[in-house]
Amino acid sequence: MSKRLENKNIVVTAAGQGIGRATAIAFHNEGAKVIATDINEKTLETLNKEYPNIKVKNLDSTNKKAIEEFSEKLEKVDVLFNAVGFVHHGTIMECEEKDWDFSFNINIKSMYLMTKSIIPKMLKQNKGSIINVSSIASSLRGLPNRFVYGTTKAAIIGFTKSIASDFIKNNIRCNAIAPGTVHTPSWEGRVQEAKNPVQAKKDFIARQPMGRLGTPEEIATLAIYLASDESEFVTGITHAIDGGMSI
Repeated sequence: MSKRLENKNIVVTAAGQGIGRATAIAFHNEGAKVIATDINEKTLETLNKEYPNIKVKNLDSTNKKAIEEFSEKLEKVDVLFNAVGFVHHGTIMECEEKDWDFSFNINIKSMYLMTKSIIPKMLKQNKGSIINVSSIASSLRGLPNRFVYGTTKAAIIGFTKSIASDFIKNNIRCNAIAPGTVHTPSWEGRVQEAKNPVQAKKDFIARQPMGRLGTPEEIATLAIYLASDESEFVTGITHAIDGGMSI
């Protein structure tokens, strides 16, 4: 490996599986000192067993007090990778108020709490990179049955631009990644919950112009660039990585 992130201190949320896990591993392989957080202790234990040099921390990214206690113990954070997310299926008619509140709490409030807690570290060192996982299903494109999910992911794009604008003079960059459909455990779960899993899988793949799903490792490759000093002139941008969905 080229060690593009050597000596960088990076916090990754939702690192137990999927995009978060792949990105934590990719950061580690590029020389970063990674703290992987997740609400699922079992998946973190598995990650730690495979990669002992990745520090793990059980953390609920929607718990303000827990986040503050976690961040207080951090001396330096160069990169924050916000990957916590939940996919609600349905139109506005299938989205009850509790579904709306839950989705916003998981998808955007968690990002607000983590970012607000970590930014003071970056201000102190006058440098940092914040990377937020949004989605093609957002302000970039409307997808069927992704009403509240797409709304929250659009909010992440606005959130990203605001952070980038407010802290540009402090050398703190903020960018978003907008994946298309990625083959993750979360995706596998949604397929299995469908009335016809076989057809659901075919439908997911059919909406990808390349005729296949993305991989978490492909998303992680983009995250490495945004975390590295190679992207120092890049901020406030939503980077689509979607197999052509946004064409």
